[in-house]
Amino acid sequence: FTYMGEPQTVLQATKALAQKALERIDMSQHHGSHPRMGAVDVVPFIPVRGMEIAEAVEISREFGRFIGSLGVPVYYYEEATRRPERLNLPDIRKGQYEALEAKLKDPAWAPDEGPVVFNAKAGGLVTGVRFPLVAFNINLQTADVTIAERIAKAVRHINGGFRYVRAMGLALEDKGQVQVSMNLVNYSKTPIPRVLETVRAEARRYGVPIVGTELVGPVPLNALEEVLKYYLQAHEFKMEQIIENALLD
Repeated sequence: FTYMGEPQTVLQATKALAQKALERIDMSQHHGSHPRMGAVDVVPFIPVRGMEIAEAVEISREFGRFIGSLGVPVYYYEEATRRPERLNLPDIRKGQYEALEAKLKDPAWAPDEGPVVFNAKAGGLVTGVRFPLVAFNINLQTADVTIAERIAKAVRHINGGFRYVRAMGLALEDKGQVQVSMNLVNYSKTPIPRVLETVRAEARRYGVPIVGTELVGPVPLNALEEVLKYYLQAHEFKMEQIIENALLD
């Protein structure tokens, strides 16, 4: 879910959403392909117009204290982190839900909020403040998921790819396709066209075409600037040329 609003309105809505999810979801019965650590897995608060990072951090920590009071271990990440080893989500979520019980027995993994006790029903929760992320998926015309996994490995930072790309390969069994599922965690330093064309080149090695892409959830307008410049070859394009953007200012 992604939604926008005034800070306190967003905070109260997120508390209500999380509380209901924690009531209804039982992680001990959950299986899936996407990495996760809890029933409400990760809750980032992202400052937009007229809000500073420090304000968003306080909102995230108020949310964290609330979730901790419900008996759920909570970890802070990115701008809200209190420990450098907890800066990145994948580091906190390593081992996923299945490893959380053992991790909580290690003093190094004591949560920032909530009990130092495994909650089998809820799991754990990560919250914090981060730069606007672009969730960008590329679908390939093949049922061989190993191709998507190899391409994901080629473009993601952890294996020597782009510094601001996290990626994994998934099977879309209902479509007979596979997907390179990505998070572009800083679109200004690793723009969308650069990633798309790299995936296209890697897929060409296997004789596999791209059949579609997905932008999941809201996308910052500035993330589309490089898309326009690259594919229209409009090298001098400025965001101020967009009428609606000028009206917002």
